[in-house]
Amino acid sequence: MAALDLFGRRWTLRILWELRGRTLGFRPLQQQCDGMSSSVLQQRLTELQEAQLVERDTEDGYRLTALGKEACDELRGLHRWSERWATALDQMPPGGSGPKP
Repeated sequence: MAALDLFGRRWTLRILWELRGRTLGFRPLQQQCDGMSSSVLQQRLTELQEAQLVERDTEDGYRLTALGKEACDELRGLHRWSERWATALDQMPPGGSGPKP
């Protein structure tokens, strides 16, 4: 339940997603997250560091820890499902409950 609570906080999943496979400084990460407020970004980064999913590198950037990378690997399944879901929704007629003919 603690993981669901953490992942359910606004912007948390987006931060993890943006850090997958790369290190970003505070400002570039903020820009990648559509300019979220600096106070919210700082709070989420602190929470993710305390949860040992994100760490600061020696050059003041943020990157995923091994646990953070594992979390992102698990989230890829949800991402694949969401793409299938979006396709299914696109095939539905407006206001209807079945697929488009």
